[in-house]
Amino acid sequence: MLLLNKDIAFPPVKMADTDGLLAIGGDLSTERLLLAYKSGIFPWYNDNEIIQWWSPDPRFVLWPAELKVSRSMQTVLHNGQFRFTINKNFTGVIQNCKSITRKEQAGTWIHKDIVDAYTRLHQLGYAISAEAWKNGELVGGLYGIKLGNIFFGESMFSKETNASKFAFINFVQHLQQQNVQLIDCQVYTAHLESLGAKMIERKEFCAILKREIP
Repeated sequence: MLLLNKDIAFPPVKMADTDGLLAIGGDLSTERLLLAYKSGIFPWYNDNEIIQWWSPDPRFVLWPAELKVSRSMQTVLHNGQFRFTINKNFTGVIQNCKSITRKEQAGTWIHKDIVDAYTRLHQLGYAISAEAWKNGELVGGLYGIKLGNIFFGESMFSKETNASKFAFINFVQHLQQQNVQLIDCQVYTAHLESLGAKMIERKEFCAILKREIP
């Protein structure tokens, strides 16, 4: 495992350990984060820990054309319960992702440094949020990074049943119209598997990144 310094560089992803941990240290500068995503790497660590950089193998991804929408979700999409927007409240989305209680986690990895770094990326046009609204209240959403024809999902939240699915499905359909070829879901969740995500080898994933990101 490599300890990063001030140089904006990463070791080859094949050097990651069996869990996908590739390197530690460095910083969350815009330049380093963009290089990380282009290289198939993302930061993931708890507050008060040294920055950890990951590139798991296999990788959990979704091809937009393979999105699965159940009959019940078809109803939710069209019954007017929620309203969908993009980039209307990035701050609200990332703050909700930070604070929402999750059964599988005791805390959150989205701490102040992460919020600040991804807010800068949003201001530069790289980080995007998708929102679900109900009666004027933000009740679900997700955010991530778009580079070339790839979207890298980071986190999602839901305060109402199906709100995050509503935002995700609408956003995937939007990305498909924008010629996005692949959505990186990073690591397995049953929630995203039900929507069509699957595992692919890291080698294949990185080849797609090289082809689809200028």
